[in-house]
Amino acid sequence: MRTVVLGGYGNFGARICRALGRCADIDLVIAGRDKERAEMFAAELGARTRGARIDISCPDLAQQLRSLGAELVIHTAGPFQQQGYEVPLAVAAAGAHYIDLADGRRFVCDFPRKLDTAFRRQDKTAITGASTVPALSTAVVDELTKGWQGIQTINFCIAPAQSAPRGVTTLAAILNYCGAPIEVWENGRWQTRYGWAAPARVEFLRLRPRLGSLCDIPDLELLPERYPGVQNVMFRAALEIGLTQRALAFVAGFRRARLVRRPERYAKLFHRVANGLNGFGSSLGGMAVSVSGRGANGESTRCEWHIAADDDHGPEIPCMAAILLAERLACGELNLPGAHTSMGTLALADFEPEFARWNMITDIVPGVNAHGA
Repeated sequence: MRTVVLGGYGNFGARICRALGRCADIDLVIAGRDKERAEMFAAELGARTRGARIDISCPDLAQQLRSLGAELVIHTAGPFQQQGYEVPLAVAAAGAHYIDLADGRRFVCDFPRKLDTAFRRQDKTAITGASTVPALSTAVVDELTKGWQGIQTINFCIAPAQSAPRGVTTLAAILNYCGAPIEVWENGRWQTRYGWAAPARVEFLRLRPRLGSLCDIPDLELLPERYPGVQNVMFRAALEIGLTQRALAFVAGFRRARLVRRPERYAKLFHRVANGLNGFGSSLGGMAVSVSGRGANGESTRCEWHIAADDDHGPEIPCMAAILLAERLACGELNLPGAHTSMGTLALADFEPEFARWNMITDIVPGVNAHGA
């Protein structure tokens, strides 16, 4: 399957390309605005890989994809919070399958309703949010609550390593909702909270405790729909350097006070500062998911899942779902016409070989509230 990766030499795109370059069922095209950079990276990956120049803002994107013979397009060129659906619509017009790593709440949540008809007409598959959230997060919750009568709370937290590679676009996406109002499902109703405000202590099984703050992600809206009866859904991100976490809380306060209107404009500055703090952190990151509810016999129960990723391998996790889904499409194992979120497309067991590839350690802990406040 001829697979075009948009943003293929970027932070996440390059990781996906390295993985798919090993797949015998895929001919890979690394695409981006810098043709020379795309071709240089393609030369590293082997004979079945080539580079191409594509600017996703060009009005003739569909024609460019057709000229490349695209059968699958993987869109990694974020941030998605500021994008419309021009790229997936161009992919549908080109008659190709589509996968993205979007984490923008509106982009992901509205995706099926906006794009299902366009992809069904072509008898093609489109999957959004093929990343840590909501692909891996829902796979974990499904596994932990298998056989349960009901779910009461879902809390999860991502804790990146300080020294892990990060892009300016990722920081721009983070700053975009710093201090912005976020609708959160709390006590069975929607309540307004604020991004990166009010840091709270979060504990992990194999990481030191950190401060974690609310971030806006699709799961905050998708999980109350997927798990009827759930009363609380919370997501936090916990940076390794507490000073950085508190700095974002200050920015959130400035934005609420209208002293800072567009924090994302300072992404490059935050990127330089964050790199300067690498010596005070480590290469160990992870994720924790905690659920509580009524077990198979109606008893009150809870369970947790933890993953620890050392040696700065944490950024491989957001790429895994896209890799797994692309491989399944390429070998004909995935037939899902129309437009979908990534919820339920993969089981936790599907991720296990990828975790093992990067020496990541996972733990399931029943009956222990290691997640903290």
